[in-house]
Amino acid sequence: MATPSSRSTQSAIRNPPFGIPQVRSDIARMEEYTPVQPFEVLSQRLGRAPDAIVKLDANENPYGPSPRVAEALSRFPWFHIYPDPQQGALRDAISGYVGVPAGHILPGHGADELLDYLCRLYLMPGGNESSRDAIVNCPPTFGMYSFDAKLSGGVVIDVPRKEDFSLDVAAIEAAVLGADPAPKLLFLTSPNNPDGSLVPLSTLRRLLDLPVVVVVDEAYVEFASGDVSVAQWVPQTPNLIVLRTFSKWAGLAGLRLGYGIFPLDIIQHLWKFKQPYNVNVAATVAGLASLEDAPLLRQRIASLVAERERLQRELAKFSFLRPLPSQANFVLCESLCVPARQVQRALADQGVLVRYYDKPGLRNFIRVSAGRPADTDALLQALGSLGIE
Repeated sequence: MATPSSRSTQSAIRNPPFGIPQVRSDIARMEEYTPVQPFEVLSQRLGRAPDAIVKLDANENPYGPSPRVAEALSRFPWFHIYPDPQQGALRDAISGYVGVPAGHILPGHGADELLDYLCRLYLMPGGNESSRDAIVNCPPTFGMYSFDAKLSGGVVIDVPRKEDFSLDVAAIEAAVLGADPAPKLLFLTSPNNPDGSLVPLSTLRRLLDLPVVVVVDEAYVEFASGDVSVAQWVPQTPNLIVLRTFSKWAGLAGLRLGYGIFPLDIIQHLWKFKQPYNVNVAATVAGLASLEDAPLLRQRIASLVAERERLQRELAKFSFLRPLPSQANFVLCESLCVPARQVQRALADQGVLVRYYDKPGLRNFIRVSAGRPADTDALLQALGSLGIE
């Protein structure tokens, strides 16, 4: 039985004699980011065992991490000790991998954390929209740039890509030079998600002449042909930042490990700003083991590139699909005569998951991640069974 005092407490909790503070009005109006679902959720929703699902919707690496990762994690003795806040061993190993001094490198809990840091570092919340700090975004592209900018109270100036998904360079220049106040950050993805196109190096040089910090997200660069990374430009370029991740090429998406390569004048502020233990020891151990086993992981990258090329050839044989060229680990396809959502649902009914889009600049598209040969076989068989002419 509740005592009088407990009843009084419960009554006070139910009916507080004061107003409850409201969340920020801009946050209240925000649309939430829609992430992909993990295997256990998909398994329950589709009524299929996880190993009966062909998951080609999130650009994950189906080969998983290097075998050395599990071995290194099983041997690691200090999970009860806080991680190194300076991440010295990991930064040194990344330095050898990208060919940039460790002083320019900052690891993060995924590259997404570093995106959040950059927006909070540059975008001052408050004021009316006409006076707030801004970023330039080039949709269709990775949705976290606009998400994090809005979360930090910034304004997003969208400069849509051209019909072939190339950048509208003149419009970007006009957006940077014509805005008052001038935007502080320009986000570019190379290869771009969702279409897989690269930013030409000549285009990037032109954009670096603008009075803005250019952030180049190279999450998929390991899958591109040729020497297209601009990571080694950073030490000599004061307004260039490059972001990279272990999620795709190294198969560590679930452990959340990324890193940024920053000019020294910028990274000094991030060291003050970041959470002390932002990268956990499991991710650190996994990252080090991955870099030690880079030759094996490069073989897997080559296999995924081969499947990407196969996807482009085979998907083009379906009259209702138009695959686009890609330098990433996925292929974007326009659905020509049926709604992309219908194609996506029909494939899901057969246990094959792909991503679909129906929004400005991406009206009626599906995106298919490169998988193992058997995954491609399953996708092609499922597409062939749809009976779409």
